[in-house]
Amino acid sequence: MKVALIGATGFVGAKLLAEALDRGQDVTAIVTGLSALPSAGTLRGVQADATNADALAQAVAGHDVVISAFNPSRDPDGTGTQAIIDGVRASGVDRLLVVGGAGTLEIAPGQRVIDQPDFPAEWKAGALRTAAFLDQLRAETDLDWVFVSPAAHLEPGERTGRYRVGGDQLMTDEAGESRISLQDYAVAMLDEAERPAHHRARMSVAY
Repeated sequence: MKVALIGATGFVGAKLLAEALDRGQDVTAIVTGLSALPSAGTLRGVQADATNADALAQAVAGHDVVISAFNPSRDPDGTGTQAIIDGVRASGVDRLLVVGGAGTLEIAPGQRVIDQPDFPAEWKAGALRTAAFLDQLRAETDLDWVFVSPAAHLEPGERTGRYRVGGDQLMTDEAGESRISLQDYAVAMLDEAERPAHHRARMSVAY
Protein backbone atom coordinates (compact mmCIF):
# COMPACT_ATOMS: atom_id res chain seq x y z
CA MET A 1 0.00 0.00 0.00
CA LYS A 2 1.25 3.49 -0.87
CA VAL A 3 0.57 5.90 1.99
CA ALA A 4 1.11 9.67 1.91
CA LEU A 5 1.47 11.01 5.44
CA ILE A 6 1.15 14.75 6.08
CA GLY A 7 2.92 15.93 9.23
CA ALA A 8 4.96 12.76 9.71
CA THR A 9 7.29 14.16 12.38
CA GLY A 10 4.70 15.63 14.74
CA PHE A 11 3.38 14.33 18.07
CA VAL A 12 0.89 11.96 16.43
CA GLY A 13 2.43 11.83 12.97
CA ALA A 14 5.68 10.29 14.18
CA LYS A 15 3.81 7.34 15.71
CA LEU A 16 1.73 6.92 12.55
CA LEU A 17 4.93 6.88 10.53
CA ALA A 18 6.53 4.27 12.78
CA GLU A 19 3.46 2.02 12.60
CA ALA A 20 3.21 2.31 8.81
CA LEU A 21 6.89 1.51 8.36
CA ASP A 22 6.67 -1.45 10.76
CA ARG A 23 3.91 -2.82 8.53
CA GLY A 24 6.12 -2.49 5.46
CA GLN A 25 4.01 0.22 3.86
CA ASP A 26 5.46 2.36 1.08
CA VAL A 27 5.31 5.76 2.80
CA THR A 28 5.80 9.26 1.49
CA ALA A 29 6.29 11.63 4.42
CA ILE A 30 5.21 15.19 3.62
CA VAL A 31 6.98 17.52 6.02
CA THR A 32 8.30 21.06 6.27
CA GLY A 33 11.80 19.79 7.03
CA LEU A 34 13.45 16.49 6.11
CA SER A 35 16.13 16.33 8.80
CA ALA A 36 13.86 14.75 11.44
CA LEU A 37 12.82 11.82 9.26
CA PRO A 38 14.25 8.37 10.07
CA SER A 39 16.08 6.28 7.51
CA ALA A 40 13.96 3.46 6.12
CA GLY A 41 13.94 1.62 2.84
CA THR A 42 10.23 2.14 2.24
CA LEU A 43 10.23 5.83 3.23
CA ARG A 44 10.43 8.79 0.90
CA GLY A 45 10.50 12.32 2.25
CA VAL A 46 8.97 15.26 0.43
CA GLN A 47 9.41 18.80 1.68
CA ALA A 48 6.18 20.66 1.00
CA ASP A 49 3.85 23.17 2.59
CA ALA A 50 0.65 21.35 3.52
CA THR A 51 -1.25 24.62 3.29
CA ASN A 52 -0.39 24.90 -0.43
CA ALA A 53 -3.02 22.88 -2.27
CA ASP A 54 -1.04 22.69 -5.54
CA ALA A 55 2.16 21.51 -3.86
CA LEU A 56 0.22 19.00 -1.81
CA ALA A 57 -1.60 17.62 -4.85
CA GLN A 58 1.75 16.91 -6.53
CA ALA A 59 3.17 15.29 -3.40
CA VAL A 60 0.27 12.88 -2.77
CA ALA A 61 -0.64 11.95 -6.35
CA GLY A 62 -0.39 8.25 -7.07
CA HIS A 63 -0.92 7.06 -3.50
CA ASP A 64 -3.64 4.74 -2.25
CA VAL A 65 -4.50 6.82 0.80
CA VAL A 66 -3.55 10.14 2.37
CA ILE A 67 -3.31 10.43 6.16
CA SER A 68 -3.27 13.95 7.56
CA ALA A 69 -1.65 14.56 10.94
CA PHE A 70 -1.74 18.31 10.29
CA ASN A 71 -2.40 20.28 13.48
CA PRO A 72 -5.35 22.67 12.94
CA SER A 73 -4.34 24.66 16.03
CA ARG A 74 -1.65 26.23 13.82
CA ASP A 75 -4.24 27.19 11.21
CA PRO A 76 -6.38 29.95 12.74
CA ASP A 77 -8.35 30.86 9.63
CA GLY A 78 -8.93 27.33 8.31
CA THR A 79 -7.16 27.91 5.00
CA GLY A 80 -4.64 25.16 5.68
CA THR A 81 -7.22 22.49 6.38
CA GLN A 82 -9.17 23.51 3.30
CA ALA A 83 -5.95 23.35 1.26
CA ILE A 84 -5.49 19.75 2.39
CA ILE A 85 -8.99 18.85 1.24
CA ASP A 86 -8.54 20.70 -2.06
CA GLY A 87 -5.06 19.27 -2.66
CA VAL A 88 -6.08 15.68 -2.05
CA ARG A 89 -9.14 16.07 -4.24
CA ALA A 90 -7.05 17.55 -7.06
CA SER A 91 -4.48 14.75 -6.77
CA GLY A 92 -6.95 12.07 -7.76
CA VAL A 93 -6.51 10.16 -4.49
CA ASP A 94 -9.98 9.23 -3.23
CA ARG A 95 -9.32 8.34 0.40
CA LEU A 96 -8.33 10.81 3.14
CA LEU A 97 -7.91 9.86 6.80
CA VAL A 98 -7.59 12.71 9.28
CA VAL A 99 -6.20 12.83 12.80
CA GLY A 100 -9.10 14.33 14.72
CA GLY A 101 -9.64 15.41 18.28
CA ALA A 102 -11.80 14.35 21.21
CA GLY A 103 -13.29 17.79 21.75
CA THR A 104 -16.10 17.27 19.24
CA LEU A 105 -17.19 13.96 20.75
CA GLU A 106 -20.46 13.98 22.66
CA ILE A 107 -20.94 13.12 26.34
CA ALA A 108 -24.70 13.26 25.75
CA PRO A 109 -26.79 14.01 22.66
CA GLY A 110 -25.89 17.51 21.49
CA GLN A 111 -23.38 18.06 24.32
CA ARG A 112 -19.80 18.12 23.05
CA VAL A 113 -16.76 17.69 25.27
CA ILE A 114 -15.42 21.05 24.09
CA ASP A 115 -18.54 22.88 25.29
CA GLN A 116 -18.30 21.73 28.90
CA PRO A 117 -17.30 24.34 31.52
CA ASP A 118 -14.33 22.27 32.72
CA PHE A 119 -12.76 21.93 29.26
CA PRO A 120 -9.16 23.25 29.61
CA ALA A 121 -9.00 26.83 28.38
CA GLU A 122 -5.51 26.40 26.94
CA TRP A 123 -6.73 23.69 24.58
CA LYS A 124 -9.98 25.29 23.50
CA ALA A 125 -8.76 27.38 20.55
CA GLY A 126 -7.04 24.38 18.95
CA ALA A 127 -10.02 22.13 19.64
CA LEU A 128 -12.37 24.61 17.98
CA ARG A 129 -10.16 24.69 14.89
CA THR A 130 -10.15 20.90 14.80
CA ALA A 131 -13.95 21.00 15.07
CA ALA A 132 -14.00 23.39 12.12
CA PHE A 133 -11.92 20.87 10.13
CA LEU A 134 -14.57 18.24 10.80
CA ASP A 135 -17.23 20.65 9.55
CA GLN A 136 -15.21 21.23 6.37
CA LEU A 137 -14.98 17.49 5.80
CA ARG A 138 -18.70 17.01 6.37
CA ALA A 139 -19.35 19.52 3.59
CA GLU A 140 -17.09 17.55 1.23
CA THR A 141 -18.90 15.35 -1.29
CA ASP A 142 -16.07 14.04 -3.49
CA LEU A 143 -13.55 12.54 -1.08
CA ASP A 144 -13.97 9.34 0.89
CA TRP A 145 -12.84 10.87 4.18
CA VAL A 146 -12.64 9.56 7.75
CA PHE A 147 -12.07 11.76 10.81
CA VAL A 148 -10.46 9.59 13.50
CA SER A 149 -11.08 10.95 17.01
CA PRO A 150 -8.95 9.60 19.85
CA ALA A 151 -10.01 9.22 23.46
CA ALA A 152 -9.81 12.26 25.72
CA HIS A 153 -6.35 11.26 26.92
CA LEU A 154 -3.93 10.49 24.09
CA GLU A 155 -0.42 9.87 25.40
CA PRO A 156 2.68 7.82 24.61
CA GLY A 157 2.39 4.33 26.04
CA GLU A 158 2.24 0.66 25.19
CA ARG A 159 1.33 -0.79 21.81
CA THR A 160 -1.19 -3.48 22.70
CA GLY A 161 -2.94 -3.72 19.33
CA ARG A 162 -6.28 -3.56 21.17
CA TYR A 163 -8.85 -0.79 20.99
CA ARG A 164 -12.58 -0.21 20.70
CA VAL A 165 -14.20 1.63 17.81
CA GLY A 166 -17.09 4.03 18.25
CA GLY A 167 -18.75 6.94 16.54
CA ASP A 168 -19.66 10.40 17.82
CA GLN A 169 -19.80 9.58 21.52
CA LEU A 170 -16.90 9.81 23.98
CA MET A 171 -15.98 6.30 25.08
CA THR A 172 -14.78 5.48 28.59
CA ASP A 173 -13.42 2.32 30.17
CA GLU A 174 -14.70 0.47 33.25
CA ALA A 175 -13.02 3.03 35.49
CA GLY A 176 -14.75 5.89 33.70
CA GLU A 177 -11.54 7.02 31.97
CA SER A 178 -11.26 7.91 28.30
CA ARG A 179 -7.81 7.07 27.07
CA ILE A 180 -5.68 5.43 24.39
CA SER A 181 -1.96 5.32 23.77
CA LEU A 182 -0.46 7.07 20.77
CA GLN A 183 0.81 3.70 19.63
CA ASP A 184 -2.62 2.06 19.65
CA TYR A 185 -4.18 5.12 18.04
CA ALA A 186 -1.67 4.60 15.22
CA VAL A 187 -2.65 0.92 15.03
CA ALA A 188 -6.32 1.91 14.66
CA MET A 189 -5.53 4.49 11.97
CA LEU A 190 -3.44 2.08 9.89
CA ASP A 191 -6.00 -0.69 10.33
CA GLU A 192 -8.63 1.66 8.87
CA ALA A 193 -6.27 2.58 6.04
CA GLU A 194 -5.67 -1.07 5.16
CA ARG A 195 -9.21 -2.34 5.73
CA PRO A 196 -11.67 0.51 5.16
CA ALA A 197 -14.74 0.23 7.37
CA HIS A 198 -15.82 3.87 7.56
CA HIS A 199 -16.71 6.22 4.74
CA ARG A 200 -17.42 9.96 4.94
CA ALA A 201 -17.81 9.63 8.67
CA ARG A 202 -16.11 10.09 12.00
CA MET A 203 -14.83 7.10 13.93
CA SER A 204 -13.53 7.24 17.47
CA VAL A 205 -11.09 4.91 19.19
CA ALA A 206 -10.43 4.23 22.87
CA TYR A 207 -9.72 1.43 25.31
